[in-house]
Amino acid sequence: MNRRSFHRTAAGLAFGAALLAPITAYTAWPDKPIQLVVPYAPGGTADALARIIAQHLGPKLGTTAVVVNRPGASGVIGSSSVAQAAPDGYAVLYDATPLSINPHLQKMPFDPEKDLLPVSLVGVTPMLAVVHRSSPYQTIHDLVKAAKAAPGKITFGSGGQGTVQYMGAELFAQGAGAKMLHVPYKSGTPAITAAIAGEVDFGFANLPALAPHIKSGSLRPLAITSATRNAAYPDVPTVSEAAVRGFEAYEWNGLFLPGGTPADIVARLSTALREVLAMPDVRARIEALGPRIVGSTPEEFRTFLATERTRWANTVQAAGIKKE
Repeated sequence: MNRRSFHRTAAGLAFGAALLAPITAYTAWPDKPIQLVVPYAPGGTADALARIIAQHLGPKLGTTAVVVNRPGASGVIGSSSVAQAAPDGYAVLYDATPLSINPHLQKMPFDPEKDLLPVSLVGVTPMLAVVHRSSPYQTIHDLVKAAKAAPGKITFGSGGQGTVQYMGAELFAQGAGAKMLHVPYKSGTPAITAAIAGEVDFGFANLPALAPHIKSGSLRPLAITSATRNAAYPDVPTVSEAAVRGFEAYEWNGLFLPGGTPADIVARLSTALREVLAMPDVRARIEALGPRIVGSTPEEFRTFLATERTRWANTVQAAGIKKE
């Protein structure tokens, strides 16, 4: 081999090594604990589901998954921390519906479509429209009739403008052609308390949060926001069949990674999550809380998110809400 050939071969080997270096670096992922960031306070649906998943996701990947709660600003604080984190697979966002609502209501410190990579849609949780036990409204149709007869008099509570409880009720009012008055509270829990006390006429909230109050008789369900009836509440009609045809609204949960995270990490995390969601004990625990498990691919989740963003953008526009 002459000197020129030797140098060409050496250069080629060096170039090849450079190309392989990033791949080799990521084959060890994960070699330390993963943070599963939940941008909401402990005790909610997202937090409860994240903790069930973390128990199994860590061992599935050969490491530990630690749930870290970073609440505030309807989820923006926590989601922003992951969007701005190093794209190395160790900061994972476990977010929910507000991520597809907030960009239409406020100026975001990051771009959700560019700075976060969808990993998998964990599941969707329907909501119930509920009234206090002594409410005169026996059906969702009664509620709509009263709202049309006295525009702006029927009140509903929620945990704030960026929540799916508010946006779901707003979407319902628009579909019913009725004007209703929104009463915001600091979070979903006081909004439910207000419904129990009769401070508001009705409210939307997800199944896990409402189940104990319905069981005790403090609240009465009028309709469910899913496309079909729920086995736990077989006598409760869907909003679509009882009041607004075609209506659907859910709280969804899903996993995201920072933009720029290598594709092999995204794929491995997505596969591991779907394997966890397929475990019988995990499915039983999650479904007992009310969600319907999905476990999508990154591409399927991306398509789902596009539909959600359009739904809530149209709802915000129709409501005349100005971006803050």
